[in-house]
Amino acid sequence: MVKATQPIPVYQPSLAGNEKVYVNECLDSTWISSKGKYLPLFENAFAAYVGARYATAVCNGTVALHLALLALGLGPGDEVIVPTLTYVASANAVTYVGATPVFVDVEPESWQMDPQEVAAKLTPRTRAILVVHLYGHPANMQAIGELARRHGLWVVEDCAEAIGTRFHGQHVGTFGDIATFSFYGNKLITTGEGGMVVTNSAALLERCNHYKGQGLAAERAYWHDVVGYNYRMTNICAAIGLAQLERIDELLAKKLQVAEMYDEALKGVAVMRHRPSYPDILHSYWMYTILVAEARQRDMVRALLWEAGIDTRPTFSPVHTMPMYAQASQRYPNAEWIGARGISLPSYPDLTGKEIAYIAEQLAQALHRAKDPTYSPASG
Repeated sequence: MVKATQPIPVYQPSLAGNEKVYVNECLDSTWISSKGKYLPLFENAFAAYVGARYATAVCNGTVALHLALLALGLGPGDEVIVPTLTYVASANAVTYVGATPVFVDVEPESWQMDPQEVAAKLTPRTRAILVVHLYGHPANMQAIGELARRHGLWVVEDCAEAIGTRFHGQHVGTFGDIATFSFYGNKLITTGEGGMVVTNSAALLERCNHYKGQGLAAERAYWHDVVGYNYRMTNICAAIGLAQLERIDELLAKKLQVAEMYDEALKGVAVMRHRPSYPDILHSYWMYTILVAEARQRDMVRALLWEAGIDTRPTFSPVHTMPMYAQASQRYPNAEWIGARGISLPSYPDLTGKEIAYIAEQLAQALHRAKDPTYSPASG
């Protein structure tokens, strides 16, 4: 098969709906900042899609997490359980409010936080469990929910990578007390930059809206009664988001088809694939991610794929290995094993079968070359 004439990106958004129409309407109306008709339209439509009562739009997924933790009143002296195999924003948001992230390992098959590890890390200072639905696979919300109820803990769901993901038929983000989503350009639906906080609690929604708008008091103009933040989404971003949401079933179906094509193309290729690990779930495959057999092969394989015109990304490095969170006594073997071997392949909705076949062919060749212990990409 011939090498791709243009590099195959690891992700690119599909912008084939009403995005231009709605954005141009914003421009024509001059409502381009944090007020305008598209904000409530997008918020209400998104809440309805995931099955939550309320949603409030913000400027990115990280501030959505910060806002959710603020709304719960978490702060210094509190501990929040967080999986170590996640994007660093999950832990950083806990630090932003002055609380302490307490890391747990993940299950080797699902790659999601291990409920037994959570139970072992509970202390009298534990106030919340921050669940991350990593790479579009849901965490075990039944076990985590039972644990939280038994110990009187808040549950925050980080659904940044899990739009469209379901556990026992229910959309993630609706199991806990509050949840967050991201609409960065590499997510199933995008607003360019953006995020959403969803909840079934009117009180939590009110607190989120209060904090995200600079702490502006409702009853007095330009009077601020708490230290707030400018975390609002723009009307233009909401317009893009609404157009994307109109196509979400189509986009999700395409993502699932991409995963099926990879499953078929990679038969016989010596990699482990991240597949659904629980019954009655929908894995939305934010990224189609594989594991190579040996950690030393990962960067070699990625370099060879790049030479072949295929962009990839490594799995997240476990957060406990990063300088600001590292402690000598911390070891989380499953997260470390996955983090050292994972490669996310191109995963965007409009990826073609021909491109997937080429990626699979080049991956097989790269794995063969990487078996040579003396090989390095620089040596050719």
